[in-house]
Amino acid sequence: MAEPEVAADPALVREIKALIVDSLMLESVNADEIADDAPLFGAEGLGLDSIDVLELAMALHKRFGVKTKGDDGRNREIFATVRSLAAFVAAERPTTESPVP
Repeated sequence: MAEPEVAADPALVREIKALIVDSLMLESVNADEIADDAPLFGAEGLGLDSIDVLELAMALHKRFGVKTKGDDGRNREIFATVRSLAAFVAAERPTTESPVP
């Protein structure tokens, strides 16, 4: 049975859309026009390829401190849509909260 979808933080989703457009230099794409659940790869979506995944993975690491591994079987799922990327970032990014004295 599949895990239930977790509602993605709208601000994080917007930030990831902007990161995709900026880091991949998608001049003909407006971040606001990318659907949360549209495929990022293939003719139906943004048409990204494996080189784009590497660039995007580096941008995600730089911006959010999350790391992916090239041999991770979840990569296809993680990079499937903006929503799946947002869920991954939300689950994996380090917390920046400092302890209260």
